[in-house]
Amino acid sequence: MKKIFLTSVFLFFFGSIFAQELEGAWLLTHKNGKEIANRKVVKIYQDGYFTYGSKEINTNKFLSAAGGNYSLNDSTYIEIHDFNTMDSSTIGKKSRYSFSIDGDILKVTNEHTTKTWKKTSDRTDDLTRNWVITGRERNGEMNIITPGDRRTIKILSGGHFQWIAFNSATKEFIGTGGGTYSANNGVYTENIEFFSHDDSRVGASLKFEYKVKDGKWHHRGKSSKGDPIYEIWSPF
Repeated sequence: MKKIFLTSVFLFFFGSIFAQELEGAWLLTHKNGKEIANRKVVKIYQDGYFTYGSKEINTNKFLSAAGGNYSLNDSTYIEIHDFNTMDSSTIGKKSRYSFSIDGDILKVTNEHTTKTWKKTSDRTDDLTRNWVITGRERNGEMNIITPGDRRTIKILSGGHFQWIAFNSATKEFIGTGGGTYSANNGVYTENIEFFSHDDSRVGASLKFEYKVKDGKWHHRGKSSKGDPIYEIWSPF
């Protein structure tokens, strides 16, 4: 009995250590040993959640996005998608992979593919977290948003961000965008690298005022269309 308990404790800490190593931003470099040259795929891990966005390198055309919860069990890596633009049938189901981490190289394998990822950053700041929108100002009034199956989330980790709007119950994908960001001295700056609604927005940089108050992220500035926005994001 004691041996079983010690083994369980070891596996728990093993999983926790590797989960911490995953946190940050990763670039897909190879698929089945072949170098990825025509597209850019960045995957973000933070606090048990992951997202990725993919675009064509030469045209900035949006290609795909997916995300959801992940966990590590012994040598098995498990994903449960909340959204997947390539295959909505995976939403809510467990996908199992074997994995290995060697320094800044992550390899994830199933019966069909082996993907190799290289960590680009594990930088953190006071906005590094998983967020869900809970408030948006309209006509001078703050409207409270209660997240449900239909929600908009934003993942920030390793100097990268990605927002996604989706409905996990209906499997509807509404939109996403992402890129790199900085958060310094109350100024939050986004550098857009992909945007599902409008590829022409890629390359734009947007600056906002921000503060974290009572654990919530207050976000104020102008949208990519130039419209004033004031949003409140809460941890999830």
